[in-house]
Amino acid sequence: MMKGVPKTLLLTVALLAWAFSLASAFDPSPLQDFSVAINDTSSDHAVFVNGKFCKDPKLATANDFFFSGLDTPRDTSNPLGSNVTLLNVDKILGLNTLGISLARIDFAPYGLNPPHIHPRGTEILVVLEGTLLVGFVTSNPDNRFFSKVLNAGDVFVFPIGLIHFQFNVGKTNAVAFAGLSSQNPGLITIANAVFGSNPPINPVVLAKAFQLDRNVVNYLQKKF
Repeated sequence: MMKGVPKTLLLTVALLAWAFSLASAFDPSPLQDFSVAINDTSSDHAVFVNGKFCKDPKLATANDFFFSGLDTPRDTSNPLGSNVTLLNVDKILGLNTLGISLARIDFAPYGLNPPHIHPRGTEILVVLEGTLLVGFVTSNPDNRFFSKVLNAGDVFVFPIGLIHFQFNVGKTNAVAFAGLSSQNPGLITIANAVFGSNPPINPVVLAKAFQLDRNVVNYLQKKF
Protein backbone atom coordinates (compact mmCIF):
# COMPACT_ATOMS: atom_id res chain seq x y z
CA MET A 1 0.00 0.00 0.00
CA MET A 2 1.39 3.43 -0.97
CA LYS A 3 1.77 5.74 2.00
CA GLY A 4 -0.50 8.79 2.15
CA VAL A 5 -2.97 7.47 -0.44
CA PRO A 6 -6.46 6.72 0.95
CA LYS A 7 -7.75 3.21 0.37
CA THR A 8 -10.98 4.63 -1.10
CA LEU A 9 -9.00 6.52 -3.77
CA LEU A 10 -7.06 3.42 -4.74
CA LEU A 11 -10.29 1.45 -4.92
CA THR A 12 -11.92 4.10 -7.11
CA VAL A 13 -8.95 4.17 -9.51
CA ALA A 14 -8.97 0.38 -9.69
CA LEU A 15 -12.69 0.29 -10.45
CA LEU A 16 -12.35 2.96 -13.14
CA ALA A 17 -9.47 1.09 -14.78
CA TRP A 18 -11.53 -2.08 -14.76
CA ALA A 19 -14.55 -0.28 -16.25
CA PHE A 20 -12.50 1.28 -19.05
CA SER A 21 -10.96 -2.08 -19.87
CA LEU A 22 -14.45 -3.50 -20.29
CA ALA A 23 -15.66 -0.54 -22.34
CA SER A 24 -12.92 -1.08 -24.94
CA ALA A 25 -13.78 -4.76 -25.46
CA PHE A 26 -16.50 -4.75 -28.11
CA ASP A 27 -15.93 -8.27 -29.43
CA PRO A 28 -14.77 -11.13 -27.20
CA SER A 29 -11.08 -11.89 -27.41
CA PRO A 30 -10.46 -15.48 -28.49
CA LEU A 31 -8.98 -17.80 -25.88
CA GLN A 32 -8.16 -20.46 -28.46
CA ASP A 33 -7.21 -20.56 -32.16
CA PHE A 34 -10.84 -20.26 -33.30
CA SER A 35 -14.45 -20.86 -32.23
CA VAL A 36 -16.40 -21.67 -35.37
CA ALA A 37 -20.06 -20.70 -35.00
CA ILE A 38 -22.69 -23.39 -35.37
CA ASN A 39 -26.34 -23.01 -36.31
CA ASP A 40 -27.40 -26.44 -35.02
CA THR A 41 -27.69 -25.72 -31.29
CA SER A 42 -28.87 -29.23 -30.53
CA SER A 43 -25.32 -30.56 -30.69
CA ASP A 44 -23.92 -31.91 -27.43
CA HIS A 45 -20.63 -30.22 -28.34
CA ALA A 46 -22.03 -26.68 -28.79
CA VAL A 47 -20.80 -23.91 -26.49
CA PHE A 48 -22.55 -20.50 -26.33
CA VAL A 49 -20.19 -17.53 -26.99
CA ASN A 50 -21.54 -13.95 -27.28
CA GLY A 51 -24.58 -14.68 -29.40
CA LYS A 52 -23.24 -17.73 -31.21
CA PHE A 53 -22.83 -21.37 -30.35
CA CYS A 54 -19.45 -22.90 -31.17
CA LYS A 55 -18.74 -26.32 -32.61
CA ASP A 56 -16.07 -28.63 -31.31
CA PRO A 57 -12.79 -27.36 -32.88
CA LYS A 58 -12.00 -30.92 -33.94
CA LEU A 59 -15.07 -30.81 -36.22
CA ALA A 60 -14.06 -27.58 -38.02
CA THR A 61 -13.29 -27.71 -41.74
CA ALA A 62 -11.70 -25.35 -44.26
CA ASN A 63 -15.18 -24.39 -45.52
CA ASP A 64 -15.90 -22.77 -42.12
CA PHE A 65 -13.35 -20.10 -43.06
CA PHE A 66 -14.22 -19.76 -46.75
CA PHE A 67 -16.47 -17.71 -49.05
CA SER A 68 -16.45 -17.59 -52.83
CA GLY A 69 -17.82 -15.11 -55.35
CA LEU A 70 -16.93 -11.69 -53.94
CA ASP A 71 -15.45 -10.81 -57.33
CA THR A 72 -18.90 -10.89 -58.93
CA PRO A 73 -20.57 -7.47 -59.47
CA ARG A 74 -23.83 -7.01 -57.53
CA ASP A 75 -27.17 -5.68 -58.75
CA THR A 76 -27.47 -1.93 -58.18
CA SER A 77 -30.83 -1.39 -59.88
CA ASN A 78 -32.55 0.03 -56.80
CA PRO A 79 -33.54 3.58 -55.76
CA LEU A 80 -30.18 4.18 -54.04
CA GLY A 81 -28.05 2.69 -56.80
CA SER A 82 -25.85 0.70 -54.42
CA ASN A 83 -25.51 -2.82 -53.07
CA VAL A 84 -23.60 -3.94 -49.97
CA THR A 85 -22.46 -7.55 -49.64
CA LEU A 86 -21.49 -8.05 -46.00
CA LEU A 87 -19.44 -11.05 -44.94
CA ASN A 88 -19.94 -11.21 -41.19
CA VAL A 89 -20.10 -14.17 -38.81
CA ASP A 90 -23.44 -15.19 -40.30
CA LYS A 91 -21.80 -15.71 -43.72
CA ILE A 92 -18.39 -17.02 -42.59
CA LEU A 93 -18.85 -19.03 -39.41
CA GLY A 94 -15.12 -19.09 -38.74
CA LEU A 95 -15.17 -15.33 -38.04
CA ASN A 96 -16.76 -16.02 -34.65
CA THR A 97 -14.72 -14.32 -31.84
CA LEU A 98 -12.14 -13.02 -34.35
CA GLY A 99 -13.45 -9.43 -34.34
CA ILE A 100 -13.43 -8.70 -38.08
CA SER A 101 -15.75 -8.73 -41.09
CA LEU A 102 -15.61 -7.63 -44.72
CA ALA A 103 -17.95 -5.94 -47.18
CA ARG A 104 -18.06 -5.38 -50.91
CA ILE A 105 -19.93 -2.21 -51.97
CA ASP A 106 -21.11 -1.78 -55.56
CA PHE A 107 -22.26 1.59 -56.90
CA ALA A 108 -24.12 2.51 -60.05
CA PRO A 109 -23.27 5.94 -61.50
CA TYR A 110 -24.30 8.45 -58.82
CA GLY A 111 -25.23 5.58 -56.51
CA LEU A 112 -25.32 6.23 -52.77
CA ASN A 113 -24.60 4.14 -49.68
CA PRO A 114 -26.77 6.41 -47.49
CA PRO A 115 -25.83 7.91 -44.12
CA HIS A 116 -25.60 5.12 -41.56
CA ILE A 117 -23.67 3.96 -38.52
CA HIS A 118 -22.05 0.73 -37.38
CA PRO A 119 -22.66 0.60 -33.62
CA ARG A 120 -20.01 -2.07 -33.02
CA GLY A 121 -17.28 -1.48 -35.59
CA THR A 122 -14.80 0.94 -37.12
CA GLU A 123 -14.68 0.76 -40.93
CA ILE A 124 -11.69 1.07 -43.25
CA LEU A 125 -12.62 1.51 -46.91
CA VAL A 126 -10.48 1.00 -50.03
CA VAL A 127 -11.72 2.02 -53.49
CA LEU A 128 -11.04 -0.48 -56.28
CA GLU A 129 -12.84 1.26 -59.15
CA GLY A 130 -14.43 4.64 -59.71
CA THR A 131 -14.57 7.85 -57.70
CA LEU A 132 -16.37 8.16 -54.37
CA LEU A 133 -17.25 11.16 -52.23
CA VAL A 134 -17.12 9.92 -48.62
CA GLY A 135 -17.54 11.53 -45.25
CA PHE A 136 -18.45 11.23 -41.59
CA VAL A 137 -19.79 13.55 -38.88
CA THR A 138 -18.44 13.70 -35.33
CA SER A 139 -20.60 13.59 -32.20
CA ASN A 140 -22.21 16.54 -30.39
CA PRO A 141 -21.59 19.35 -29.78
CA ASP A 142 -19.08 19.92 -32.60
CA ASN A 143 -20.68 17.80 -35.36
CA ARG A 144 -17.58 18.30 -37.51
CA PHE A 145 -17.86 16.99 -41.06
CA PHE A 146 -14.83 15.18 -42.50
CA SER A 147 -15.03 14.53 -46.24
CA LYS A 148 -12.80 13.37 -49.07
CA VAL A 149 -13.03 12.41 -52.74
CA LEU A 150 -11.48 8.98 -53.23
CA ASN A 151 -10.13 7.38 -56.38
CA ALA A 152 -8.98 3.84 -57.08
CA GLY A 153 -6.37 2.82 -54.51
CA ASP A 154 -7.40 5.43 -51.93
CA VAL A 155 -8.27 4.45 -48.36
CA PHE A 156 -10.50 6.16 -45.78
CA VAL A 157 -11.43 5.34 -42.18
CA PHE A 158 -14.84 5.80 -40.53
CA PRO A 159 -14.61 5.74 -36.70
CA ILE A 160 -16.94 3.45 -34.80
CA GLY A 161 -20.48 4.69 -34.18
CA LEU A 162 -20.26 7.85 -36.33
CA ILE A 163 -22.66 8.71 -39.16
CA HIS A 164 -20.97 8.20 -42.54
CA PHE A 165 -21.75 7.66 -46.24
CA GLN A 166 -20.25 6.91 -49.65
CA PHE A 167 -21.49 8.51 -52.88
CA ASN A 168 -20.38 7.66 -56.42
CA VAL A 169 -19.73 11.03 -58.06
CA GLY A 170 -18.58 9.46 -61.32
CA LYS A 171 -20.39 8.53 -64.53
CA THR A 172 -19.20 4.91 -64.33
CA ASN A 173 -19.73 2.10 -61.83
CA ALA A 174 -17.64 2.08 -58.67
CA VAL A 175 -16.52 -0.72 -56.36
CA ALA A 176 -15.08 -0.55 -52.86
CA PHE A 177 -14.15 -3.04 -50.17
CA ALA A 178 -14.51 -2.32 -46.46
CA GLY A 179 -13.02 -4.04 -43.43
CA LEU A 180 -14.86 -3.71 -40.10
CA SER A 181 -13.54 -4.28 -36.60
CA SER A 182 -16.29 -6.64 -35.47
CA GLN A 183 -17.58 -10.06 -36.41
CA ASN A 184 -21.04 -8.42 -36.46
CA PRO A 185 -20.65 -4.61 -36.71
CA GLY A 186 -24.36 -3.91 -37.06
CA LEU A 187 -26.00 -1.35 -39.33
CA ILE A 188 -28.39 1.52 -38.61
CA THR A 189 -29.43 3.43 -41.74
CA ILE A 190 -30.47 6.83 -40.40
CA ALA A 191 -33.43 7.57 -42.69
CA ASN A 192 -34.85 4.05 -42.36
CA ALA A 193 -34.50 4.02 -38.58
CA VAL A 194 -36.07 7.46 -38.07
CA PHE A 195 -38.84 7.44 -40.67
CA GLY A 196 -39.34 3.70 -41.10
CA SER A 197 -39.44 2.47 -37.51
CA ASN A 198 -41.96 -0.19 -36.49
CA PRO A 199 -44.21 0.99 -34.97
CA PRO A 200 -43.78 4.54 -36.33
CA ILE A 201 -42.39 7.34 -34.18
CA ASN A 202 -45.03 9.95 -33.38
CA PRO A 203 -44.99 12.44 -36.33
CA VAL A 204 -45.17 15.37 -33.90
CA VAL A 205 -41.85 14.26 -32.41
CA LEU A 206 -40.17 14.03 -35.81
CA ALA A 207 -41.68 17.30 -37.07
CA LYS A 208 -40.29 19.12 -34.04
CA ALA A 209 -36.92 17.34 -34.08
CA PHE A 210 -36.24 17.98 -37.77
CA GLN A 211 -38.15 21.28 -37.96
CA LEU A 212 -40.33 19.88 -40.74
CA ASP A 213 -43.94 20.35 -41.67
CA ARG A 214 -46.12 17.53 -40.31
CA ASN A 215 -47.24 16.64 -43.86
CA VAL A 216 -43.62 16.15 -44.92
CA VAL A 217 -43.06 13.79 -41.98
CA ASN A 218 -46.19 11.83 -42.88
CA TYR A 219 -44.98 11.54 -46.48
CA LEU A 220 -41.53 10.31 -45.41
CA GLN A 221 -42.98 7.76 -43.01
CA LYS A 222 -45.21 6.35 -45.76
CA LYS A 223 -42.27 6.27 -48.18
CA PHE A 224 -40.01 4.34 -45.79
